[in-house]
Parts: sequence; structure tokens; C-alpha cells
Amino acid sequence: MHSKKQASLKYYVGIDVGSASVRAALVDEFGTVVAHADQPIQIWEPQPDHYEQSSADIWAACCLVTKKVVCGVDASRIRGVGFDATCSLVVVDKQFQPLAVNYEGQNYRNVIMWMDHRAVSQVERINATQHRVLSYVGGVMSVEMQPPKLLWIKENLQESCWEKAGYFFDLPDFLSWKATGITARSLCTVVCKWTYTSDGGWDDGFWKMIGLEDLVKDKYEKIGNHVLSPGESVGKGLTPEAAKDLGLPAGIAVAASLIDAHAGGLGVIGADVKGYNLPCENEPITSRVAMICGTSSCHMGVSETPIFVPGVWGPYFSAMVPGLWLNEGGQSATGKLIDHVVRGHVAFPELQSKAAASAHSIYTYLNSHLDLIKKSLPVGFLTVDLHVWPDFHGNRSPLTDLTLKGMVVGLTLSRGLDELALIYLATIQAIALGTRHILETMQAAGHHINTLFLCGGLSKNPLFVQMHADITGKPVVLSKEVESVLVGAAILGACASGDFVSIQEAMAKMGKVGRVVQPNHEHKRFYDKKYEVFLKLVEHQREYRSIMNSF
Repeated sequence: MHSKKQASLKYYVGIDVGSASVRAALVDEFGTVVAHADQPIQIWEPQPDHYEQSSADIWAACCLVTKKVVCGVDASRIRGVGFDATCSLVVVDKQFQPLAVNYEGQNYRNVIMWMDHRAVSQVERINATQHRVLSYVGGVMSVEMQPPKLLWIKENLQESCWEKAGYFFDLPDFLSWKATGITARSLCTVVCKWTYTSDGGWDDGFWKMIGLEDLVKDKYEKIGNHVLSPGESVGKGLTPEAAKDLGLPAGIAVAASLIDAHAGGLGVIGADVKGYNLPCENEPITSRVAMICGTSSCHMGVSETPIFVPGVWGPYFSAMVPGLWLNEGGQSATGKLIDHVVRGHVAFPELQSKAAASAHSIYTYLNSHLDLIKKSLPVGFLTVDLHVWPDFHGNRSPLTDLTLKGMVVGLTLSRGLDELALIYLATIQAIALGTRHILETMQAAGHHINTLFLCGGLSKNPLFVQMHADITGKPVVLSKEVESVLVGAAILGACASGDFVSIQEAMAKMGKVGRVVQPNHEHKRFYDKKYEVFLKLVEHQREYRSIMNSF
């Protein structure tokens, strides 16, 4: 640190475990990312729809990236650590050793990933109960939540895993346990993914009704009976062992964690927008939606009173911003879908070599290529007769229909780079149309949303951002720090340290507006027509299914 100003700064470490990598950042008290590192983690796919990871591999990556970002920094200036992670399920035995969640008996593969869809039959049975806890998940539980995965383990791995299990952690809670030795759970994870409610706790009747009465017997020891609000300090901070692993001093404050998307929401949604001429200026935070777009996308909206939105998760009290109710829409495959469509195209090798030759990423090259072929038209109008329904991995919101499939209408025999660019554009538009579908459903239920706040990997793609502005008709705010999820995790650490009186205060000070992208209102009629086609696509898919079901 070279200046006096820097020498007096306070720092916080944010650690983010995504689907395919672990990232860490050193963030100062003004929300500036001072250092950043990432490390890939392994994913196993032993059979279709089964996705597994290793908690040991994940923790090792956390240690590696944290040591990198704190290297050379005066440790006395580092005040707190915050974790966020995907809502994957970690299973350990009574001695906290990993337990296999697979038929192969590979104990190191002890994590069922969030995007794992093995528990389809279990979730159907859970939803058939119509139990009252389901009203807090949009009326229908997702296969990506934890109760169906627990039931799958009991029914498929009873002896090898279920009976030996000591603890079932959501991954964000596993990380705070690993750091502090305390098995406390975050209100965010247990409320959003496990059916806990902040006022009533666990519902014994639900667990008994779905056949998991074993969890009730030991007062929920295995899934958590000590719950903290996100940002609360856990135990006595970093244990000596974890401190050594992470390259930090023992005793530094560790925060109760957040799911990764919620950390992204925290990093962007509270930013001070004065002077940007935005409709949300001088309005409560409830006029904003934070959209976290990576492998999948989440749409986070908050309200002062509970709003029940069909097909949208929540309302969850204090699950992201303390004191406010959270609704969470989502799309299960967005970045993953764009990758799938682009890399699977016959012209992909040509794209790869041309992008490499021009020293651009494949997506920057595709965006430039679209500008070349659009002639005098706005680029979005190129898809006038090419339409995509984006549910290649089922629909999370607002239709909550896992059985829906992807659709493409308007294909030709052409197979060159132009066609690849067009299907790429149509896919991005379909994702944005899906966002519009979610926002309209939220607004019909009582939300009043006028501004989108975007973060995550896809927010770095200007075409993705502009299409979201044009198709929703709302301005899009991009944060100053691209790594908003890491800023959100650091905000947790800042709260745990006691340097801020509340998460809201930390959000306003550490979340900063970078760029505002306005919608092209003159394109509204075109996108209204695209949206009409979009809704017809799913209507037709259901008609086709009905016809074939009568066979």
C-alpha cells in the first residue's frame, strides 16, 4: 500500500463459489475491488441430469484464491470475510467426513449440485401434497431445492449415505462451518431452499408428510437448528486451522452467508442512483429488480409486505435485505444455453478461428458480425422470422414446468457464420423475453418495478444488456464493479466486522453505479410482436404434447 489514504483503508474478503469456479476478491470499504482471483472446480456428470462436486475440492479452491488476493496486504486491515455459493447440497457423516451422493460410492463426490435434476419423481410427490409450505415457493417446489434431493438420497442411497449422514448443509453454510467450526445456518439458505420460515421455523408436519420424519427426531440437528441472519457474525470468527488454510489471521469476523445470486443482489440493488435520471431515484428499493445472470439467471425483487407470485419463489422474509420480503424468479439455463447453442453449431470452428485471429472473445466477435450483417436495420430486427423458446432445461419461472423443452422456429439449410450469429441473437432475445414474462407476472401480483440492476458474467455482454433494456422497456443499471457478487459477499464480511450498523448502510456505501443502458422505445412495437410469438410458442408446445398424449 503506497499512500496514507490506502494505509488507513479497511478491507473485506468476499469468496464466491459459482458452478464451475471459485472466486475471491479483496474489497475496500468503498466497494472497490482491489484484488481478484479465480480457480476452476470440478463437476462430475455420472449420468444425465446428475451433477456432482467435491466439498474438499471446493474448499481447497477457496483457500487458493483467498491467499492470492490477500498476498502482500497488511492483515490488520482485513476486517471480515463473507461467503456466497450456489445452493448445492453437501453431505458429510457424523465426523464431518464427505459421504458419497452417488451409486459408485465415491465419497469425495459428496455434493449434489443445484442444477442436478435427479429428484424429479420426488418433487412431483412433494408437490402433490399441496402442503402449506409450498405457498412460499410460488406454489410449486423446484427439483433444484433440497427436500426432493434429501428424499432421493433416502430412497436410493439409504444404507450408504442416508443412515450414515451426520449433517446436510447448503453449500454456503458448509463454507461458514468450515471457516468457524460452527454449524449455524443462514436464514437465506434455509428459507429459500429448505422450507424454513423466519417466524415459524421448521414445519414438522411437512417433513413427516413427505417421508423424512427422521429429520424431526433429532430436533433438526442434521439440517440446522441454529439460524442466523445474513451478515451476522458466526461464532468467534476464523478458527486457527481455517485461518492457516486461507492465509488470514485467526479470529477475523466471518459472516452468515448467502446464496450466490442473493449476494449479487446485495452487491447491486442498494446502490445510490442520484444524478442518473432513473425512474427509481427517490423511490424505495422495492422499485428495483436485481438480475444476476451467469450459467443461470435469477430475478430478485423485494417488497415491504409479502407478495405471493404464482410460479416465482418466495415471499421470503429477510432472505436478502433484512426486514424486506424477497421474491425470486429464475431461468435455469441462460449462459449455459447461449454456450450450448453457439458451441453446438456447425460453424463454431470457423467462429473460433476468426475470433482468435482478431484477438476477440467469440461473443465480442459475434456481436461485431451482427453489426456487419444488419445493414440499415436495428440489429434486433434480424430475427423477424427466427424465434426461440429458451427452456432447454425446463422452466423455473413463471411456469414452473420442468417438462418444457426448447424450441426453435425458422431454421433453413444455411449453415454459415451468419446463421450462427442469428441463432445466437435469437437465443439472447428469448432469454430477455423470458425475463419480461417473469417481470410481468411479478407486477401482476403487486410488485411495482421500473429499473433493472444487472450483474454476473452475462452483464459483460453489451448485446445481452441492450436486449434486456429494449425487450422489457426498462433502463438497465450496471454496477461500477463488474464482480457484484463478490462485492455482495464482501458486504456480508463488512457487516460481520461491525464496521457498518446494517446491511442497508453497507449496500449504499459499497454498491456503486457504473453505466446506465436505456431502452430504445422506438423498437417497442417489434418486441411486443416478438413477445406475442414467444407466448404462442409455449402454448403450441403444450398443444403438441396434448395431441401426442392422446396417442
